[in-house]
Amino acid sequence: MNHLPVECPRCAFAEISLLATSPVPGVWDVVQCGRCLYTWRTIEPARRTQRDAYPDTFKLTEAEIENAIEVPAVPPLRK
Repeated sequence: MNHLPVECPRCAFAEISLLATSPVPGVWDVVQCGRCLYTWRTIEPARRTQRDAYPDTFKLTEAEIENAIEVPAVPPLRK
């Protein structure tokens, strides 16, 4: 695909990066939001790829992202 989404479905940020493309040219792309790091494939349904269809329960604001608690690191594997 030659065009990236306009905004993140989760936080409405406008900086979207291309992470990967399908092995068959033009079928799908994997993109990621530069603010909340939400990642999606462009062929996912609208409820995962479009801001107006994304569930309100899971939408984030810039303030919510900035004030989120730190996610703990994954502990080392047991031996």
